Amino acid sequence: MNQAVLAEPTKTVNKKAIAEAFGRAANTYDQHAAFQRDVGHRLLDKMPSDLSDKTVLDIGCGTGYFSHELLKRGATVVCFDLSDKMLAEARARCGELDVHYQQGDAECLPFDSGSFDYIFSSLALQWCEDLSVPLREIKRVVKPEGSAYISTLLDGSLLELKKAWAKIDSYQHVNDFISFNQVKIALAQSECHAHQLDLAPITVWYETAFTLMRDLKGIGATHVDGRANRLTSRRALLKVEHEYQTYRNHQGLLPATYQVCLGVINL
Repeated sequence: MNQAVLAEPTKTVNKKAIAEAFGRAANTYDQHAAFQRDVGHRLLDKMPSDLSDKTVLDIGCGTGYFSHELLKRGATVVCFDLSDKMLAEARARCGELDVHYQQGDAECLPFDSGSFDYIFSSLALQWCEDLSVPLREIKRVVKPEGSAYISTLLDGSLLELKKAWAKIDSYQHVNDFISFNQVKIALAQSECHAHQLDLAPITVWYETAFTLMRDLKGIGATHVDGRANRLTSRRALLKVEHEYQTYRNHQGLLPATYQVCLGVINL
């Protein structure tokens, strides 16, 4: 799970508030998550096609879309998410056969060491304050010779939206993400030495900036700690829409550019 946020800057991560934000969006997530599905499928393509007799932990499973895809490959799946409301959506999609559900935090996985053959986690780990912490936990719970498949957003994501907001006020409305080098440092700190990282710039095209911001709200990516208790005025949103027009292409569409890191970690 996955994502950019329309909010003010954060110094520490308030997991309770993040869980509540995603919980509020549980019923709308799927209709706004085309980008998240694109990234997840790219990550899924790196996994074995036959997962029979394998147990996979889906960290940040959200509504269970990729948990269901893993089930179709024959895996026994543990759906794991910070939000109990997201888990309820995952349960409705995946049922009870060969699947288990667990609420919790990726920074403190409630599983025994060596419990899983594989880990799948797409666009979820950026919600952790220090990426090396969940990576250590992932390394701990994966069986020897197992693998983890992760994706996360990088610095430069949603740069167009960030620049448009910068013309309007001095607040930070779009979350900052870590650099590719910081990902490599986190892998070294967690002693995940055998890994392959791919960079994937992905552009999603919109007719309006409003539609982009509606998608961000619809997936629940609307909170970071330190966010002021204030609503963004429609006047400010109209100004953002106006500033965003400088990026419109010859087909009349507006880009939302994401910088994505896809990683395979062999443990």
